[in-house]
Amino acid sequence: MSTPSTAVAGPTRADLDFAIEIARAAGDRVLGLRNSGRWEGSMLADIGDQAADGYLQGVIQGRYPEDGILSEETVDTPERLEKHRCWIIDPLDGTKEFSQLRDDWGVHVALTFGGACGVGVVYLPTQGLLLWGVAPTVAWEGERVGIEGSADYVSAEGEGPDAPRVTVSRSHTPPWVEEFARVIGAGEFVPYGGCGNKTMRLLTGEADLYVHNKGLKEWDTCAPETIARAAGWFVGKLDGTEHRYNQPDPHNHEYVLCRPAWTDRVVEAISKSGVE
Repeated sequence: MSTPSTAVAGPTRADLDFAIEIARAAGDRVLGLRNSGRWEGSMLADIGDQAADGYLQGVIQGRYPEDGILSEETVDTPERLEKHRCWIIDPLDGTKEFSQLRDDWGVHVALTFGGACGVGVVYLPTQGLLLWGVAPTVAWEGERVGIEGSADYVSAEGEGPDAPRVTVSRSHTPPWVEEFARVIGAGEFVPYGGCGNKTMRLLTGEADLYVHNKGLKEWDTCAPETIARAAGWFVGKLDGTEHRYNQPDPHNHEYVLCRPAWTDRVVEAISKSGVE
């Protein structure tokens, strides 16, 4: 998908290639640790988190020492707020799923520019999928989205199904989401783990709407949002406004993902759902 842009300079092809390379390497590394059978449960989760984070921190600092980094697994520092370029990484999105030997987990690598999305990569190792995108708000030549593996992007254009499928958490569906689904006229709930995995399910045609209110951080949403926006989907807060990244408080609770044609209806349905 190639679209002209008049935006300010952003990522380079080298940035994108690097992000793809390190996301794949981190994912393959932790999958190898899991497949070894040496650990299980919470210990496996800790081993995976730290192994992926240590690798990603090291290679980013080695290649781009002047850039900021925000990671789920490393103590945050205010220095990143002074950086125009900031890497936002989730070394293991879906840690619980990873430790339960499930497939709905992955590695997120994103690069932001001045608080806005730039490059995003989500790698889902046990699904054999790697998805990448370059945000439509930054200058770029060539394709803005790509996918490796046995899946394809579905078009975000048009209305989609009359009774859209809503992806939800495997463990809990809040009452307001159930009310939202009723108001919007949704079809089935599709339970998955991981923000990145849920987002990729929409982009590849397995669900149609994703709404979330509490508990997300920038590292959960940045890479998936970048890819979704590059692929032509709407991503924003519950009221339809846009996210900002590399903020002092990394909480990014609200997340709405839908086809652009559904945006007004989704925002209106959310306002009527008693969201808490």
